[in-house]
Parts: sequence; structure tokens; C-alpha cells
Amino acid sequence: MKNDIFIDTNVAKNFGTPLHDEYKKLISWLKKHDPKDKSKDAHLVVSKKLLIEYVGASIGATAENNIGALVNVMSRQGRLVNISKSEIESFKSKHFSKTIQKRLVQLRLKKDEEHVPLVLQSFRKFALIIDAPFRKAVQEFPGFEVRVESRPQDLPYAEDWSDRKI
Repeated sequence: MKNDIFIDTNVAKNFGTPLHDEYKKLISWLKKHDPKDKSKDAHLVVSKKLLIEYVGASIGATAENNIGALVNVMSRQGRLVNISKSEIESFKSKHFSKTIQKRLVQLRLKKDEEHVPLVLQSFRKFALIIDAPFRKAVQEFPGFEVRVESRPQDLPYAEDWSDRKI
């Protein structure tokens, strides 16, 4: 299984010039790739909408560790977990009850509503999200056990879950 993670654009936009060592460690982990043993590689959970957000956040960035450059490298190495629009819509029709939809409106999550299923459909259900209402919506989503943090040092992203049984 994949050692995957969802990273919100509000986190990823700071990759170009990371100020904190914990972000540098996260970026280093994302870059690590062993073509001979891919089981320990980091994988990034994305959708087309999130990829567009990443591109927008990295316009004009020239650092090799900006999110656009990382996505490009990870894509070539087969390390993106791309959740399709149809998978997102299927998830929403199955799990987004009227109560949940109302809750998302209360939290003003229209912009990030499509990202909630990305976290919940990922293998490890790990996410880095700075935006408190978005983080709360994912953490409190009924029927799913997730780990959502706002800071990389609070999330055990580098732990190897490749041998975890579902």
C-alpha cells in the first residue's frame, strides 16, 4: 500500500521558500524516491482541481522544491494518487448526506468541498490542512478515521505504512 498524504494548497504554496525545518523535512520526504524499492516512496493524493490550485500557487516560483516542480517529478515517477472527478462524485453521492452538506455550508467550505473526498478516499487518510474549518470538516466526517494536522511535525507522515493490512 502507498505511503500517501493530502497536502492542501495553503500548505503547499510555502514549499518554494520553506522557513521552518519541519517543512524542509516534509519536502525532503516527498522528494525521496527509490526506483528499486518503491514501497517506501511518498505519494501525493491529488485531483485535477487540486493540481490546478497547485499550479496557481506556484506561478512564478523557480525553486526546485515548489509544489509545481514536486508534482511534476512525482508524476513522472508514478507517485501521484489521482482521484478522478467521477470517484469524487460517487463518494459524495454515497457519503454526503443533507446533514453533511449543510455542515459544509456552515463551515463555508464550497471551495474545498471537493477536497474532502480526497482525504477520505486515500489509503492512510493523512492530511496537512492549515484552514481550520476545512480541517474540522475532515476530522469530524462520520464513519472515517483520519489524521489531520496543520503542521508537518504533528503528523507521522514519514512512517512506513507499506505493509499495513486493510
